[in-house]
Amino acid sequence: MSVNTPHPEATRIELGRDGKFPLLLAGRFLEGAAAEMEVVNPANGRGIGRAAFASQAQIDEAVRAGREAALAPDGWAARLPHERAAVLYAIADDITRNVDRIAELQMSENGKTRTESRGQALSAAGTFRYYAGVCESLGEEMPPARGDYFNITVHEPLGVVAALTPWNSPLTMAAQKIAPALAAGNAVVLKPAETTSLVTLALADCCVAAGLPDGLLSVLLGGRAVGEGLVNHPQVDCISFTGGTETGQAIARGVADRLIPVILELGGKSPHIVFADADLPAAARAVASGIFGGTGQSCVAGSRLFVEAPVVDEFRRLLIAEAEKMVVAPPDTPEAVIGPLASFSHRDRVEAYVKLGLEEGATVSYGGRRPEGLKYAEGAYYLPTILEGIDNSARVAQEEIFGPVLCMMTFADESDLIAQANDSAYGLACGIWTGDYKCAWRVARGVEAGTVWVNTYKQLSIAAPFGGFKLSGLGREKGIQGVRSYQQSKSIYWGL
Repeated sequence: MSVNTPHPEATRIELGRDGKFPLLLAGRFLEGAAAEMEVVNPANGRGIGRAAFASQAQIDEAVRAGREAALAPDGWAARLPHERAAVLYAIADDITRNVDRIAELQMSENGKTRTESRGQALSAAGTFRYYAGVCESLGEEMPPARGDYFNITVHEPLGVVAALTPWNSPLTMAAQKIAPALAAGNAVVLKPAETTSLVTLALADCCVAAGLPDGLLSVLLGGRAVGEGLVNHPQVDCISFTGGTETGQAIARGVADRLIPVILELGGKSPHIVFADADLPAAARAVASGIFGGTGQSCVAGSRLFVEAPVVDEFRRLLIAEAEKMVVAPPDTPEAVIGPLASFSHRDRVEAYVKLGLEEGATVSYGGRRPEGLKYAEGAYYLPTILEGIDNSARVAQEEIFGPVLCMMTFADESDLIAQANDSAYGLACGIWTGDYKCAWRVARGVEAGTVWVNTYKQLSIAAPFGGFKLSGLGREKGIQGVRSYQQSKSIYWGL
């Protein structure tokens, strides 16, 4: 296979210079051959450019080229682990060099603040760097023999991975799929959300500039047709999807007959729990950040708050004070903590849920409306919102809103708390605040969630497995499991 020479100082592709975003097809940036869609900046409603979608022929070419690049006798999978790692390290370095440029693109597409966007770009670089280290150091296994032989377990790449990423955190989500899949020896064909095409292409640009061999990564822009074209493609060997639960269920049904691996990171309605003996000011800061940070557009947002009844009045006061400190502003302003929602249609969806909550008997303790003022007039802004007066059976407490809306409820004792926390179709994350370590351990083990934080929230590590229980997903990303998810085990017995 051809091996590209890294060229970090080369002229970068001018993404969207002519008003159209290209796609990356087997190492080449070119125009999509199907429909187009206008991409709009949610902070001001202005058009950024047009995403030109991939055709079925381009999907076929991306998959064919990926299979050849990964699995040919002299292909990517055949390269020594430290050689693959060197390319991943180079990608991490190129992302770091271009972090401000990448952050600006994300900010313009989905409204995240400059600070958060820059942090996510650096996180993407860190993900490639971590999986480079895993790639060159992860060994095979030699199980103990039970006879006159020795036994080696090796791990083979799957082939072509179809990765589908959401609009809320496109940089981190793409890196968490591309890097481990490449480390495992696969090729990746990635379809980003239509509204975050440009920043995903910028990440792919770093991969090309760092010397990733042609064919190993394609980024195909498009909507449902492109997603279905990838999911249903007979030469795709694995689906890795992050997004809504209904779409994830449809993907699982669609590939059931083919029996290929499916990794699904889906929705959440995570409980954030505050016991009476907790450090209440620290808990209030974490609860506010956990639901309002990123405008609540996070799968692990702590959107269901359970406060032990004796301290609910005090905690409400502390929480409202924290919400008041969270400045809602255009994402390119230094003081911005919360920017706009990622699109105007999504802002409408969040507003509809708040209206539904009021119809269900909720009262608004804070927010519940769009901010007023000239700087907000053209953007998809919404204030941090606290709803009370409902119980855990309300639709706003059961359905994922994916916005800055917190449902605040109370609990009487530990058993009542665990029952309410688990009374959900989801099981992605949970936060617990208490000074009693024995209580924390019991609740952490009792709550059905893939990630549990005790006296902290939203601390995430690329080295720790991540995924959900119940309708929050299937399989795990991150950590060493993140590589093994893109491989299949083979046992070799050697007779003595």
